[in-house]
Amino acid sequence: MEDSSCPMVPSRSSTDMYELNKDLERVIEDVENISVQLTWMAYDMVTLRTGFEGEACMRELEEAHSRCRAAVFGEAEPQPQMEAGAEKADSSQSQTVD
Repeated sequence: MEDSSCPMVPSRSSTDMYELNKDLERVIEDVENISVQLTWMAYDMVTLRTGFEGEACMRELEEAHSRCRAAVFGEAEPQPQMEAGAEKADSSQSQTVD
């Protein structure tokens, strides 16, 4: 008794299978290229919509987060890392100049 849910698959020659595999690889490569192009398009759209003030907005958001954290947890407001690093560099340079 044969299983009726599995249709008979015609046997194919090895050259047919080789050609099908080549075609499949080519299609997969094309789809991957399209996917990369779509990703770059989406990135460009996000970049254009956010504009150039994105970095400044992120810095303001980080500073607001620090202030809120200090208010909630009662911590002293930490100095921004970039400014603190610049102050250390300035003080070390002034000490070596003497």
